[in-house]
Amino acid sequence: MKVFFTAMLTIDLDRETWECAGCGHEIGPARDNYKKGLLVRERAPEEIHAPILDTAHYEFTFAPDGDWCRILEYCCPDCGRLAEVEYLPPGHPPAHDIEIDIDALKAQWATREPLTGPVLGPEFVAPTHSH
Repeated sequence: MKVFFTAMLTIDLDRETWECAGCGHEIGPARDNYKKGLLVRERAPEEIHAPILDTAHYEFTFAPDGDWCRILEYCCPDCGRLAEVEYLPPGHPPAHDIEIDIDALKAQWATREPLTGPVLGPEFVAPTHSH
């Protein structure tokens, strides 16, 4: 059974693997960091955040300083779907941002029907206020 986690990630509970929600490509073991199985592209901060001020006149331009920040894009190696973007200090390992209790998840989904796509909650309805 597959469980949807993000717009890009599913977990195959039978095989205990992360998969791309777009193309089904197996990314890696679900008990490990999914980012290890993705393509990584490092981007210069100025590519993402254009300097607002003239670098010839100003030391700080509102773009992150490349000496202090790197931007990493993680994509599916098969279809190229973007999974995650991280801002990290240079030399910092990829963040382990999703850690799942696979055994508890299997127990939770043991009696549920499989889903064919992610399910969104109902539209938010603001409570009415009585004065």
